[in-house]
Amino acid sequence: MSENVYSPKLTLSDLYNDDVVYTSRPSYISNPWLKPDEHQSNFLTGRELLIANQFPVIVHEASVTSKLETLFKEVGKQIPPHIYQFRDQQTYESLIKKLAYENNKKLYFQYIHDDDVLEKSYYALNKDVFVALNNKARIPEWTDGKYLPKREIVPIESFKDAIKNWQYPFVIKPGDDLPTAGGYGVMICYNDHDLAEAQKRIEEATEATDQLIIEQKIEAVQNYCVQFAYSEDIGIQYLGTARQLTNDYGFYNGNENVDDVPQHVIDAGREIMSIGVSLGFFGVAGFDLLLDENNDVYAIDLNFRQNGSTSMLLLSDELTDGYHKFYSYFSDGDNNHFFNTILKYVKKGVLYPLSYYDGDWYGKNKVSSRFGCIWHGKDKASIQKLEKAFLEELKAK
Repeated sequence: MSENVYSPKLTLSDLYNDDVVYTSRPSYISNPWLKPDEHQSNFLTGRELLIANQFPVIVHEASVTSKLETLFKEVGKQIPPHIYQFRDQQTYESLIKKLAYENNKKLYFQYIHDDDVLEKSYYALNKDVFVALNNKARIPEWTDGKYLPKREIVPIESFKDAIKNWQYPFVIKPGDDLPTAGGYGVMICYNDHDLAEAQKRIEEATEATDQLIIEQKIEAVQNYCVQFAYSEDIGIQYLGTARQLTNDYGFYNGNENVDDVPQHVIDAGREIMSIGVSLGFFGVAGFDLLLDENNDVYAIDLNFRQNGSTSMLLLSDELTDGYHKFYSYFSDGDNNHFFNTILKYVKKGVLYPLSYYDGDWYGKNKVSSRFGCIWHGKDKASIQKLEKAFLEELKAK
């Protein structure tokens, strides 16, 4: 069987020791390149429940209510028992400290936290390695100098002079240790207006950022997220590849499955993963690799962490064979209508639930509910038709 259509049965508990607990929540202390809404950050904590297996996960209480239980029941699943719940910043940070300092657990973070939340000796994955591997400025080190667009790293105070030497379109990214997500820290500039908007963002980040990356914008014919897992027991394992759906400005619009990935794209990802592993990385990683019209591979972002579409790849055997699309939806205020519409499509067998953030946990319609899912059906056209009908039903109250 060729590697690029092989989707192994793997869960997170196959990758980590028994003394490790996982949190996918960004820190409550935001940075200028990652300003997540509090509810979005809480919603993220439920994303990996179905692939966790025995792996303990820290989850917000609103992400594990009876609503999620109902949705999971429709696909023959249950909320896993190995979860630790929190409700706010104080209970979240206290829980992390208690797990580490009293229960002698190690924490595997999706996003780094300040040392006053947890000393770095309690990170399951060495914090310095984790920070270095996710630093966009250091991508050339982790690709062995290959797969690189034309790029320049400049001190933030020299940016205005340096950018005069560049032709549109180009991409600007933070070049330091601060995490970004969902395209939020990426500024694609096609014209003077885009550059002016980017400069406003840069000015807001001056105190927190030392350097910026200016990078040639690749005209991609494909935008892949190539994913691997590693532990000492299983070695490096290819999990599959998802096609990234983004708008012209790089903002994330979900992922769809793809199984005709060129072998040289997978090989480039494996090479990058091997370098990360040689430095001490273990767990799941996904690399954003572009393919241009000349069939050349470009590494534009290396996420040495789980990705939104990781669950879609690992759960592929549970889904209808054909087309899969990972995406998330927000209620527009009527949480009951939102949930009932979702439940209807889950019952149809075309919408697979991953996570549900129950806004009514805060009081009726106080907070918008959120839903993470996978559409699955025999082909893309039929799913697009179903998604369109779903969106129209959400609006029709």
